[in-house]
Amino acid sequence: MNLHPTLADSLLRQETPSPNDWEATFRTMVLYDLAADMELGFFLSYYRNFAIPSIAATLYRNGEIQKRPMKRSYDTAIVIYELIATGLDSDRGQHMVALLNRAHRNVPGSPDDYLYVLLTLLVVPIRWAQRHAWRQPTEAELAAASRFFAELGSRMNIQGMPKSYAQAERFFDQYEATHVSSSAEGQKLMDATVQVFQSRLPLPLRPFAARLVSVMLADHRLVDALGLPGTGQISQAVLESMLAIRNSLRRRLPLNRKPHFTPGKAGSSLYPGGYSLDQIGPINIPAPSTFRSNELS
Repeated sequence: MNLHPTLADSLLRQETPSPNDWEATFRTMVLYDLAADMELGFFLSYYRNFAIPSIAATLYRNGEIQKRPMKRSYDTAIVIYELIATGLDSDRGQHMVALLNRAHRNVPGSPDDYLYVLLTLLVVPIRWAQRHAWRQPTEAELAAASRFFAELGSRMNIQGMPKSYAQAERFFDQYEATHVSSSAEGQKLMDATVQVFQSRLPLPLRPFAARLVSVMLADHRLVDALGLPGTGQISQAVLESMLAIRNSLRRRLPLNRKPHFTPGKAGSSLYPGGYSLDQIGPINIPAPSTFRSNELS
């Protein structure tokens, strides 16, 4: 694999980091080396929750996704990127952990449901990167990602966190084998959320948004559960060919020195001028009385 020297240098560092640098290793993976693929993987992980009837029913009753699908989608991404970019124990990171805990307080669900939702953010992006990125995630990156979500799970009091990426995959696959199924609530949530993906596509591709999601999921069980249109081998082959061309070009370009995400900065049509931390999250979840947005924004 012929790599631009800056990519080769970064890959070497990602192969041999200090175990104590797990947070920096994961940050480099997500914000620099594999940024585009990890972002798409996070996006796809969001949909999988709708294919679990018990989780879909809870989300549907909440009503936030149907009323404000764009805000819910972007805010979910901002929370995870804030945690990765600033660190779990930074001021901004602690604010985001507190937001997650407030938002999920009194939300019904089994311990396995909570664990599955968190592990979608670990397993789905990494599997996408393993299949489609310009290089494979390193073993150190897998360990760092697993440690990151284990630490996040601990701060959210989620029980049973796997101790390794391999254990996370086993739980993830076993859970989905048992729980993935269609539901009216899940399909309605999917219909509401496709428009977010649609808005990010070039105009000529927007009518095909749902079909593109099906191709990227590449899982007939999920596609059926979510009520998405089916796709065939030709569509999958076209996607693979396009990604192969992209990756061939990517390997010849220098590593982007600008991070894929900058906390508080503009990055979407929802927050064109940037955002403060008190804008993020469900509008019916009050911020703690001790928080003043200008301290952290």
